[in-house]
Amino acid sequence: MGDVISTNLDDAKREMITAHTSKVMAEFGRFYEQQYAVALFNSVRFEIEGGGSMQTQLLHRKDPLKNKSIFSGGLFQYLEESKKWRSRFLYVSDSYNISLFESKAAHDRGLHSKGVINCAGYRALTSMEEYLELLNSSLSDIKAKAGSAPFLKCPTQFPLILWHPYARHHYFCVMTEKEQMKWHAVFQDCVRHTNNGLSEECKVSTPAFTDALRLYMQSKGHYGTWDLMCGDQSQILANLVMETLHPELRNQIAPRLKGKLQQRQKDWMLITDAVYRQVLSQTRTHHEALVQVCEVERPRLDAALRTDMDQIITSKEHVSGKIRALVLPRIEQFVRSKIQPYIHSILEALMEPTSRGFAEVRDILFRELVEVSKNTMNDSSKDKLGEYMDKISMLAFHPVKMQSCYEKMETLNLEGLQQRCDVSSPSVFIQRAQILMRQQMDDAVYTFEQLLHQSLDGHSREDLCKNIQRCQDRVLKKYDYDSSTVRKKFFREALLQIIIPYMLKQLSPSCSPDLPKFKELIFEDFSRFILVENIFEEVILQSVTKDIMMAVKEAAVQRRHNLYRDSMVLTNSDPNLHLLGDETIDWGGQFGGVKGEKKGEATNRKRKQIVSMINIDGMPLPYESCQEVPGIEGIPEENEGLDVVAETPLKVVEKKTGSPDKVNEIRHLINPVLEVVEPAEKHGLPLTNGVLALEESDEVKGITVVTETIPLKMADEDSELRKETLEEQQSVSAIESAIQQIEIAIQEDPAIDSDGEFAQMSTDSSPRHHDDSGFQSPANENVEEVESQPITDDKEVDAEQVVLTLVETPSSDLDTRRDDDDALGKKPEVEITGERCLL
Repeated sequence: MGDVISTNLDDAKREMITAHTSKVMAEFGRFYEQQYAVALFNSVRFEIEGGGSMQTQLLHRKDPLKNKSIFSGGLFQYLEESKKWRSRFLYVSDSYNISLFESKAAHDRGLHSKGVINCAGYRALTSMEEYLELLNSSLSDIKAKAGSAPFLKCPTQFPLILWHPYARHHYFCVMTEKEQMKWHAVFQDCVRHTNNGLSEECKVSTPAFTDALRLYMQSKGHYGTWDLMCGDQSQILANLVMETLHPELRNQIAPRLKGKLQQRQKDWMLITDAVYRQVLSQTRTHHEALVQVCEVERPRLDAALRTDMDQIITSKEHVSGKIRALVLPRIEQFVRSKIQPYIHSILEALMEPTSRGFAEVRDILFRELVEVSKNTMNDSSKDKLGEYMDKISMLAFHPVKMQSCYEKMETLNLEGLQQRCDVSSPSVFIQRAQILMRQQMDDAVYTFEQLLHQSLDGHSREDLCKNIQRCQDRVLKKYDYDSSTVRKKFFREALLQIIIPYMLKQLSPSCSPDLPKFKELIFEDFSRFILVENIFEEVILQSVTKDIMMAVKEAAVQRRHNLYRDSMVLTNSDPNLHLLGDETIDWGGQFGGVKGEKKGEATNRKRKQIVSMINIDGMPLPYESCQEVPGIEGIPEENEGLDVVAETPLKVVEKKTGSPDKVNEIRHLINPVLEVVEPAEKHGLPLTNGVLALEESDEVKGITVVTETIPLKMADEDSELRKETLEEQQSVSAIESAIQQIEIAIQEDPAIDSDGEFAQMSTDSSPRHHDDSGFQSPANENVEEVESQPITDDKEVDAEQVVLTLVETPSSDLDTRRDDDDALGKKPEVEITGERCLL
């Protein structure tokens, strides 16, 4: 791996990458220093003059994820270094970064993680076909042919892939579709959150950065939206550098790559990742130095602004009037002919999926509140109320429950605009609307919590249901108003983000040559705060804002998609609501919502996990062994003409060894499935399915037997029978050999000491049981005994839990049965029993 990188990225190539990065950052730095002074001027002016802000009815929580984590659980990860699949424990913190641990015990002990994934710029995929399509598009000269096998073979049918255009890809797989759906929702939420890395609370640095980035890209001829504006400032700048550097390196390096198709793809991804990490490190250094220079100069600029603010504003208005008189006729003619006819169609395309998404948020909120009311009606104790409210308090940050809302926005289609208005893709608007949905849900839940908590003081338990219903109605009414206000603001911003770049692209060639002469009208002391390029854009913005406002206002007057009119102001609906405390309510600590917690233990407990674990039909999976995935050693890493199918390779079968105590501890740790049959020694035939016999010291719990009759084809020749017997013996020998290798790997695991400390810690440190989403995770839950049930025709049974075994039949009965079959012309039959064993 290192040879590939060092061979293709020698010192000359790395110096070229460094020079290219420095050049881009120097050009961007000039725009940033100019826009920083302008952003500071706008911030100070807004502070002095004031301005109307959006009036909201719902309360806003300052720190919603305090002492919370999003999700954790076990799955399998492909390690490129060893080319093996290994079990891993993934922990998603409140920062939405994914930490990878060798096991849950390693995480509980506070050991260092094996790695951390920042999901900014990634895409979460669930199929190899979609991944290969993206992989081929990133390397146009090296494409896989249709039907060719990928370089990576997933051992299950449920892969999870994190794809990035430049950074390293990450490959995972799980056992069931339920796990895949939950993990996919969690990964998408991580991507969505980390992509939104620019803080809106920074009133100077964030506007300066976005305006500088926009002006830099416009100087290169790129107008419109940009898909790679993901992550923090350093990551966005790294994407900016890679966008021009990546094609150049591809033309130089790709033709020199050797080997098979899959190997060249893997080598190119390694090279790209190495380049991206180098560029990211350099952009972070340049950006920190740039921000430091501007922050050092900020006090002097701030003092100058506050001293001469009136003169600066007067000078800017004078220059704006001159520029407006020159360019406004051309702008108005362009708006009438090219913009006004299309505003309503663009608005309708935005309104349909966005409004359906916000309506879904309301429906989910209503259903959850009704569920709380029903449960409280059955048990009106405050302890139960605390338990229910403890779950609903984090509803907005539950990726699985919010997934249906996010999916409504995925249908946004701006296909006609991608060529006309230079809209690269609707992903920018989709993610922005999804972030707003989550914010509105959290505001509504937080407001409900505050209202309900206030109503509990001095009221009897008999009034609890009435209070819940009253608070629910008030919150839903406030949500309707706020969601309308938020959507209208989103529509206006989205229309400006689509239309303004298109107008600049069309009008700049004719108007820009006349702008430099207006610099002479600006005093030198004010030249840092007044830029003619910004004034030109403001004139264009003002000329089209009126039409956009009218289009959104007409939709609100017509009550389309439940938009309210701006005149509907609920100023005095709840005069005391904003006087409530802004602290997050600890329902579990106050009302006993968290079970099994002793007095005084609330401050020391571990972070509460928002998304519950996964439990599949009561069957635990061996996710804690951190051993190599059994059954896939034969899968070739390259396409060598081998057709290997491994649909259920992760099943573990234990065999009794000479040290029963230690093996029993390990068996209890990884929860294997023990298959039991009665040996058929009288016939001298081996077991056809390779199942081991039950010994005296083994214990069996919960056996359900179902008998069924199926036809069996008998061999006509003794030679064929002996041939089949030999093959079956070889199969049994191979399985026994694999079992021994698994036991050796487990015994050699350094995480398990001789006293069984690993097993004890894994049992004691498992988190409490949560059932808010209907799934539970095998990597984090204690195994609960499940009562065995008979296998019926109308119940779906997991194939891994059913074992077909031969039942011994006396030779005399077998001979009699054969004679009867020969007389009737029937085929011989044999009884099969299905045994379902749970330890």
